[in-house]
Amino acid sequence: MSIDDSFDLAAAGLRGDGAELATSVEVLANKLEQALGERARVQRSGSGLLGRGEKHVRAIRVELGPNRYELTFDRKSLAGYRERQSGGIAIKRESLPPHEWIAALTDDLRAEAERSASSRAALESLLG
Repeated sequence: MSIDDSFDLAAAGLRGDGAELATSVEVLANKLEQALGERARVQRSGSGLLGRGEKHVRAIRVELGPNRYELTFDRKSLAGYRERQSGGIAIKRESLPPHEWIAALTDDLRAEAERSASSRAALESLLG
């Protein structure tokens, strides 16, 4: 399976709804955490009374060079954002539909992989 096929599948899963969408978000969050380490942060919160139930992904944040990617999930819908930073200050924030969020993140991961062996290994782990 090629890089493009793998991310097309991820983007297709993010277009689902209900339990399928929730599962896709969980899988994506786990893959990013494992492959990118500290550059990927996942916010989870519990369901049920006082949030003590099973924890679910609420947001995924990925830091890659000057870009910060954020995907928020409220169990019904996804919202994606890309924020360009300079010197730790946000200079531009744009909303991206989930499939465009995946595509932009993929492009940045590829560019990073060309510059760094550790990033290349992380990208291969994501696709493996």
